Amino acid sequence: MPAALPGSTAVQNAANPSAGAFVIFDPLSGPKGSPLDKDSTGNASTGALSTGIGLSDADIINGGPAGIFAAGFQDNDIPGEVPTFAAGGPPPVVASSAINSTRMYIGGGRSDVNGVPNPYTAGVALCGAGNGGSRDGGAGPAFLGFFMKMVTATGTVANGAAIEAGFINRTGVSMASGQSAFGSSTAALAVAS
Repeated sequence: MPAALPGSTAVQNAANPSAGAFVIFDPLSGPKGSPLDKDSTGNASTGALSTGIGLSDADIINGGPAGIFAAGFQDNDIPGEVPTFAAGGPPPVVASSAINSTRMYIGGGRSDVNGVPNPYTAGVALCGAGNGGSRDGGAGPAFLGFFMKMVTATGTVANGAAIEAGFINRTGVSMASGQSAFGSSTAALAVAS
């Protein structure tokens, strides 16, 4: 993904931009210095999913858990990871929330020397940046993205405030109690491995 975020100005296009529209990207090519970064100087990368895949942090969902499920998601879902559903929830119960990058990449995003898929099992979930959220976190040289999670407001939540502990409202509007959205994590992902 270019250093700039959509709608930002030249002055805002710093090494770690946060101004501009919220975009979604994958952790292997979005943050600078990530495994699929195409810029040898570390100032830009490809951002393979930055154009979106039918998923938007800007969407606010009404109706609590039933509304979240009707929208095609699960409460506390982290896109790109295998969710653990609540017992008795609408979808089948999943025994584990193990990370497996085959949910995001054909063949898991990497292969061993013999060409056998070798999926990542850490540091993989869809990330977001913009509307005040930084693209990159950490000290580098491998900078890390900030993942998203479906969270529900228990009161009025201003844009840029915490929807739930550790997850920020980046929708661009204030949320009312009972509304849900993909909150942007305040903690960066682990290194992909």
